[in-house]
Amino acid sequence: MSIKSHIRTIKNYPIKGVMFRDITTLLNNSEGFRAAIDEFVNRYKDIKIDKIVAIESRGFIIAAPLAYLLNVGLVLIRKPGKLPSKTIVQDYELEYGTDRIEVHMDAINKGDKVLIVDDLIATGGTAEATVKLVKKMRGEIIECCFVIDLPDIGGRARLENMGQKVFALCEFEGE
Repeated sequence: MSIKSHIRTIKNYPIKGVMFRDITTLLNNSEGFRAAIDEFVNRYKDIKIDKIVAIESRGFIIAAPLAYLLNVGLVLIRKPGKLPSKTIVQDYELEYGTDRIEVHMDAINKGDKVLIVDDLIATGGTAEATVKLVKKMRGEIIECCFVIDLPDIGGRARLENMGQKVFALCEFEGE
């Protein structure tokens, strides 16, 4: 079964010229969703991981069953003001301005082996900020994994240039 075949492309969304890769069609297909999670589980089941770090918000959907099946902790990376306890923050650049993400300051311990999970890697800005947060907390990143990679946009290369290993279930290149 091809994971890619279960992902819908919506042309010109949210703006003209963008090919939006919609994972909702993968998520609402029980076989497709199971196949995606199973592929991640098979990749990571024999690797020492302490925490899965999920990037808001669609990363939560992929990371939660993965953390459950791997029997590891789940850490949520959120937008500002969404976490109730003390946080550590990381600012990052957008095309026109900056944004910020946060994590609870007690969510990752020094030396924790961490897997970063999101649904899609495009520019890599949020993923890069997540890597920086994990490093601030002195966690050790095993890999950054995604359902979809858009290699033409450069996020994978951005993370690899930071010394990160990157894995994606499928990619949409120049399509």
